[in-house]
Amino acid sequence: MTKHRIYTTSVASIYPLYITKAERKGRTKAEVDEIFRWLTGHSQETLDAELANKTNFEDFFARAPRMNPARSLITGKVCGIRVEEIEDPVMREVRYLDKLIDELAQGRKMEKILRA
Repeated sequence: MTKHRIYTTSVASIYPLYITKAERKGRTKAEVDEIFRWLTGHSQETLDAELANKTNFEDFFARAPRMNPARSLITGKVCGIRVEEIEDPVMREVRYLDKLIDELAQGRKMEKILRA
């Protein structure tokens, strides 16, 4: 079975779209970065390095320092699909990220987005 093209898409190519989506709703790049760091355990420096290296999504999640165990609390639909029901691990991580950015753009408070 062939992999979905998101696996080979660089995070850096999608990252500006996440920022644009957040900023259109009055949120900030710093909040987007906070979501990335919370989900993956990256520091700002390692996140910036992954973006500069144009790391693809599959490698980005595989090399994440420490995926947040609380990410399993992320539920709901992205593109009509319930994120908690996605079996493919990489696709689930991508959809978790999408869901968090959606919540940011919808105006949720950061402590709720980050499952605090």
